[in-house]
Amino acid sequence: MRSLVLTACLSLIVAWPVRAQQTNDWPIVVPAGSTETAVAFARMDTAVRAGEFHKITSVLVAQGGHVIHETYFDEAGAEGRRNTRSTTKTVTAMLIGAAIAEGSIRGVDAPVMPFIAGYGPFENPDPRKAQITVEDLLSMSSLLECDDQNQFSRGNEERMYLIEDWVKFAFDLPIRGFPAWVPRPEDSPYGRSFSYCTTGVTTLGAVVQSATGKPLPTFASEALFTPLGISGEEWQFSPTGLAQGGGGLGLRSRDLLKLGQLMLDGGRWHGRQVLPQAFVTAMTTPHASVGDGRGDYGYLTWLPSYAVKGVSYPAWAMAGTGGNKVVVIPALQAVVVVTTENYDVRNPHGIADTLISEHALAALVR
Repeated sequence: MRSLVLTACLSLIVAWPVRAQQTNDWPIVVPAGSTETAVAFARMDTAVRAGEFHKITSVLVAQGGHVIHETYFDEAGAEGRRNTRSTTKTVTAMLIGAAIAEGSIRGVDAPVMPFIAGYGPFENPDPRKAQITVEDLLSMSSLLECDDQNQFSRGNEERMYLIEDWVKFAFDLPIRGFPAWVPRPEDSPYGRSFSYCTTGVTTLGAVVQSATGKPLPTFASEALFTPLGISGEEWQFSPTGLAQGGGGLGLRSRDLLKLGQLMLDGGRWHGRQVLPQAFVTAMTTPHASVGDGRGDYGYLTWLPSYAVKGVSYPAWAMAGTGGNKVVVIPALQAVVVVTTENYDVRNPHGIADTLISEHALAALVR
C-alpha cells in the first residue's frame, strides 16, 4: 500500500515542476524534501476523501511564500466562493488598519460613537457608551452586553438578525454587568474582559464606511482585495444595505491563502506594503484572554498554538463556524487554509485543528 501511495506521489511530483503553471497569479512549487512531503499530503487527501474529517471542501498550504499543496474536495473547485463565516472578522480588522493608514481613523483609540451617531438615538443611554473605542470592538472587550456564546445575552448574534438596523441594535444594548463568576476588566489578563460579539464587528464595518466615505465593499476592494489580486468577492448585507463585516464574506480558498500570507509577511504583498506592518503586529499581539484554555485574542484574530510532533507552534488564526480556518505559523513560514461545511457536526473546530496539526503541518516538520 505504501508503495502505491509513493508511486502516486512521485507521479504528482512529475506533474508539479518547480516552476509549475501559473494559477491565479501564484505558482505552485514543490517544496524541499518533496517526496516525503508529497507522500504526507497524499495521505491527508486520502483521509479527507474517506470522510475522516467529515465535509472538508478544500485544503491549501503555502510555505516560504509558495503554494505547495492545493486540493479541492467539492464541485465548486478552485473558483468557488466559499462562505467562510467569521473569518470575515479578521478581514474587517485589516480594513480598520487600512483606514488608519490613510488617516480616515486616527487610531485604535478613536471612540466609535462619532462614526455611528447617525444610527441613533440609542436606547439605554449611558456615558460609558461614548467611551467605547475601535480597539474595544477589535478585541471583543467592549462593555456592551453582547455574547454570542450565551443564548440569553441581549446582544446574541441571532437576535441581531431579527432587527432591521444592525448598528442601532448594537448600541441600543445596555452596559454589561459582571456577576461574581465573571472577571471584571480590571481583574482580567490585559485589562480586558473577553466576550465574543459579532454585532460589535458589524458595527466596525459601519465605522470603516463612515470614516472613509465609501461603501465597505468599495473600500475593501480598493484598499485590500485589488492589491492582492482578489476579485469577485461576495458580501452579505443587512436589511438596510450595510455590508456585513462580521461574517459571511464569500472568497476563493486561494484568496484566503493570500490573506494569511499577507499577515505572515507583515502586510506586504509582492513588494507592496498593503497594510502597515505595525498594525499587523498589533493584530497578532494578545489583547484579551479568551478563557477556558482557548488562549489569547488579538485584533479579531485568534492566537492558538498547534502541537506538531511534540513541539508547540504559536499561530495566528482566522476562524469561522464549521471549522473554517486560515492558520499562520510564523516559525514554519507557513499558511494553511481549511474550508468546510461541517456546520452540523460536533466539535468542528477540533476536527479542523486535528487535520491541520496532524496532517498539514506534520507534512512540513521533519
